[in-house]
Amino acid sequence: MSISKIPVRVIVEGLGEAQGTLVRILSPRTVDAIVRLLPLEGRAAIWQSKVYFGIPLRMGVEKPRNFMRRGDIAYWPLGRAFCIFFGDMRPHGPVNLIGQITDGIDIISKVRSGTRIRVEKI
Repeated sequence: MSISKIPVRVIVEGLGEAQGTLVRILSPRTVDAIVRLLPLEGRAAIWQSKVYFGIPLRMGVEKPRNFMRRGDIAYWPLGRAFCIFFGDMRPHGPVNLIGQITDGIDIISKVRSGTRIRVEKI
């Protein structure tokens, strides 16, 4: 296992799980802070092609992005939320790209509001 790439599992209540990787080089301070908080759990909210839930982290923008691609994992500073994008889109405000879903993005696209999601290190 590399210290620059942290494998994670995204467990979606009633749907299954997806695999992903958090990548330090994308947003080092943000990734380090999120890894220290793992496991994270919350109830999903949906906005356009994004599933997100609030997390207990207050950080500003770091290498902000204004366009996200299918499978991107990000932290949204304005909403203090962990985000997974299941389609290409412009988020509501800049986000810190922190990783990528590597397997199971179709599960994420089936998530409905209120579904419990858990993110943990593998």
